[in-house]
Amino acid sequence: MGKREERAVAIPFGDGSRALDGIFVAGLEQDSVGVVVAAPHPLYGGSMDSPVVNEIAYAARAAGLASLRFDWRGIGASAGEASGDLDAAVADYEAALEHLCATVPGAAVAAGYSFGAAAAVRAAVGKPQVRRLLLVAPPASMLDAQALEDFPGSILVIAAAEDAIAKASALEAIVADLPRAKCAVVPEADHFFAAGLAAIGRIASDWLRPD
Repeated sequence: MGKREERAVAIPFGDGSRALDGIFVAGLEQDSVGVVVAAPHPLYGGSMDSPVVNEIAYAARAAGLASLRFDWRGIGASAGEASGDLDAAVADYEAALEHLCATVPGAAVAAGYSFGAAAAVRAAVGKPQVRRLLLVAPPASMLDAQALEDFPGSILVIAAAEDAIAKASALEAIVADLPRAKCAVVPEADHFFAAGLAAIGRIASDWLRPD
């Protein structure tokens, strides 16, 4: 078992034309599950330095899992031009997922916050290595309903009770129709989780922790 320190990594695209900046933390075991964590919208300050993104990564660490969080193209040290295009975000996420799966032999959890959660759902389509989805405050209008319905693994949605962007009631309604999903609502929190940040960590680490 090696040291579980944060390590900066370059996440290459398949064509080698550019790379995304990421932070990797190893799991407790060599065959640990790995969690890819995506940031919120890149044009609204979304980066892997987001407190919510960090809280998800810390939850993975507390559960003994590996984690990889990354910056979208054009953000921080990531190459390319920033955009709010969801297809571009999915491509970025898929590159990060491929990098994680080449590093961590266990199954993967696709996770994200807000815009990043919507990208995570789409990137998980057709990826048998992705066994679980962890979605924090995803705007309901951005979620791919068919992808969620077809996803064969378990799904956790964490919502904020006072969220005007990703309304808890809308997310609870979506989850109610998904037999392998559950929704946890953080009281007194809004979309940015200035309050309730620690609750994300507790809920996520409990759900991620191996049985």
